[in-house]
Amino acid sequence: MSFKIITISREFGSGGRFIGEQIAQKCGIEFYDKKIIEHVAKELGISEQIVANQGEYAPAGSIFSYAFVGRDITGVSLSDQIFNIQQKLIKDIAQKEPCVIVGRCADYALSDNPNCLNVFIRSDMEDRIKRISKRLDITENKAKDMCIKKDKQRSSYYNYYTNNSSFWQ
Repeated sequence: MSFKIITISREFGSGGRFIGEQIAQKCGIEFYDKKIIEHVAKELGISEQIVANQGEYAPAGSIFSYAFVGRDITGVSLSDQIFNIQQKLIKDIAQKEPCVIVGRCADYALSDNPNCLNVFIRSDMEDRIKRISKRLDITENKAKDMCIKKDKQRSSYYNYYTNNSSFWQ
């Protein structure tokens, strides 16, 4: 079986985005990461930065903090709106063309697609720290803190929307 869609989930600093770009380039297919953010931002009429940030944070978990999350008249939060639009967009893309999609719970959106290969990229913490430290020109201590924080955020987001944390074990 040949896969037409490849989804990549990844640890922060693992090089997953770079790997995805390389796969797409070598296969001559589209690469989706920031293009999804751009589309969602345009559809909602908000900044790409808001979409990017909301795409990594799960809505508050406790009932008390849940009450303070902004919601529209139907009770849907901005995070939920972004997630729903992303999921629909990912499914639409998968119907149209072969591609590589990074993040955005794409594996979940396409879980029933037999032409999809889901990959999770991990890397040694030391390698991740060095990669982030060099890329962002920060100390290794700050890079380590970022890796831990971002992984926790991604795990929480993924678990919140998919009710599955198996990738992040």
